[in-house]
Amino acid sequence: MRRFFTVFEFEFKSYLKNKSFMITTILISVLLGAIMFLPNFVDLSDMLGTSTKTESTKKDTDEEEKSKYGILDQKGYVKDSPFLETFYENAEFKIYKDEKALKKAVEQEEVEAGFVVEDDSHFRYLVWNNSMYNDGAEQFNQVMTFVHKQIYCQKHHLNFEEMTGSYDAPVQYKQEVLGKNASDNYWYSYVLVVASFMVIILYCVMIATSVASEKSNRAIEVLVTSIDSKFLLFGKVLSGALAAFLQVAIILGVTLVSYQINRDVWGNALDPVLHIPSDVLLAFAFFGIGGFLFYACLYGALGALVSKTEDVNKSVGGLQMIVMIVYVVVLMQLDNTDGIIVKVCSYLPFSSYCAMFVRIALGNVAMWEIVVSFAILVVSTVFVGWLAAKIYRMGTLRYGNPISIRTALKNLKGE
Repeated sequence: MRRFFTVFEFEFKSYLKNKSFMITTILISVLLGAIMFLPNFVDLSDMLGTSTKTESTKKDTDEEEKSKYGILDQKGYVKDSPFLETFYENAEFKIYKDEKALKKAVEQEEVEAGFVVEDDSHFRYLVWNNSMYNDGAEQFNQVMTFVHKQIYCQKHHLNFEEMTGSYDAPVQYKQEVLGKNASDNYWYSYVLVVASFMVIILYCVMIATSVASEKSNRAIEVLVTSIDSKFLLFGKVLSGALAAFLQVAIILGVTLVSYQINRDVWGNALDPVLHIPSDVLLAFAFFGIGGFLFYACLYGALGALVSKTEDVNKSVGGLQMIVMIVYVVVLMQLDNTDGIIVKVCSYLPFSSYCAMFVRIALGNVAMWEIVVSFAILVVSTVFVGWLAAKIYRMGTLRYGNPISIRTALKNLKGE
């Protein structure tokens, strides 16, 4: 056991002595911490939506930012309607007499869009390049809805103001969230999934590269004669895990503490990303460490199957594809964490490291489910560690062409 700690200490110190590791950790921590203090020295009211512009300044800005639209309304349904000003507070409308002129204005971008009013219930929306978030047609549709109601009231001798006052009376309600509020928890869950993915991809590849590097320079031949091969593998895996989560803990800790200190100055604007509940952080830590160890053992074993560092990416390519698929699937299911896909992923050792804490943050999950999921992850990690140690021992002294995982498993079966 003393030899294991010798390997662990050596590998961990190599991370701490690595200039890029230290500079990256310090630089990112200082940068994010400084950003959290930024509102104390720089006016960010415009960005945070707390601007207090004077009336004259606001008027000048409105004049500069007025949107321009064109209308073809030959029957006069909306061109003089007061509803245009109601729904378009900061817009300028130009009346066109024929559709050809309106289309030309849209094509030459003299106006942002055009509206061809056919009657009080139909219109066409003309736009040159339609963006993903363009809501121009929907906004004008609201104008036409009120115009239609007004004409209906005139035809049937009804009081338009009285009808709209009762029919469209605002209904007041108060929402009480008894469980999880997915809208508040979505973004920090997104950030944590991305963080766990980056940690696995960056550090596990470093572990595989370290193993392959020792084979390429023949250092492994000396090491295995004095230290059990499984101690070499587990020393690398655990030291990499500690270094990875130390870096993440420092960066995340500095950012969260700095934000909590300046939360009032930010006006709680970053709560969706940085106001993370303790139970989610705890789940992220436990499942993140378990998932990292699970993958690190596999990466270490695959690194032992190649003799050159340049072959590492080829050896671990399939495993990286699995990590990428899990990452994409979980992110795509963040708005449906109680669905069958995320539930299944939360029990699979390949994906539970991120799927389970996402369910804890956004969905409904019982304590027994968390315990079962973590138990499966621990048992799977122990099994993978045992298997990886055997593959590592078998592959470390084999040189030449890369060994496929299928060949490695066949060789183990024949032993």
